[in-house]
Amino acid sequence: MTEIDEKFFAWLDGELGAPEAAEMEARVASSPELRALAEKHRAMHARLKDAFDPVAEAPLPERLRAAVRPPQPEVVDFGAAKRARESRRWGALPQWAAMAATLAVGILVGTAIPQGGSAPVEVQGGKIYAAAALGKALDAQLASAPTGSTRIGLTFRNQAGAICRTFTQPQASGLACRQDGRWAVRGLFAAPEGQGSAYRMAAGMDPNLAALVDSTMSGEPFDGVAEKTARDKGWR
Repeated sequence: MTEIDEKFFAWLDGELGAPEAAEMEARVASSPELRALAEKHRAMHARLKDAFDPVAEAPLPERLRAAVRPPQPEVVDFGAAKRARESRRWGALPQWAAMAATLAVGILVGTAIPQGGSAPVEVQGGKIYAAAALGKALDAQLASAPTGSTRIGLTFRNQAGAICRTFTQPQASGLACRQDGRWAVRGLFAAPEGQGSAYRMAAGMDPNLAALVDSTMSGEPFDGVAEKTARDKGWR
C-alpha cells in the first residue's frame, strides 16, 4: 500500500491523531473517489459487525473448550490432543471474526471453510495465509494452464509493488498477495448458492472481488509471458 492508502484506512478506523485525522478528512471531503471508497468501507464494516458480533459474543462451544483442556495425568487422550492442535491452528470463532474485520470477506471463515490439513487457508501471527492446494496453485499454476479445483485468474502488482493473484475454488473466490515468501489472503468471497466454479468462470469475476482488484492493482495485469517469468523468479 502507499502511504496515503495506509493513512486513509487508519483514518477510517479512528487510528490517526487529531492533526493527521483532520488533514485526511479534508482530503476525503475534496475527493469524490475517496468519499465513495469511505462509504463502501463503512458499509462493509457495518455488515461484518452485524454478521460477526453475535459470533464473538457467543460462549465458546463445549467441543472447543474440551479441545484445549489438558488431558488427565493418567490418561493419554490422542483425540483431545488432535483437537487441541487444530484449535491452536484455527483458533476459536471470535478470533476468526476479529481477523475477518481486517479483510474484504464475504464468507464465514472457520465454519464454511473446512478445517484440518486440507484447509485452503491458515492463520499465523494474526494473519491469514493460503495453504494446502490453494497455496500450491498460487505458487505454481499459470492462468493459461489450469489444473485441479483451483483456478488462477489475474496476476498483477499492487500499489506496494507486491505480486497479487486472484483465484477461484468451488466454494469461494479471492485475492492473495505475496508477502514474506507466502501468499497473504487479502479477500475471500463465498460463491452464491448453486454457482460452482465452472459457472462463475463463465459468468465472470465476483463483483466484490472485481472491486477489490480494482482498488489494489497498479498498472496492467500480467500477460502470459510476464506471469511465467514472475513464477520462474519466485514471484518477486
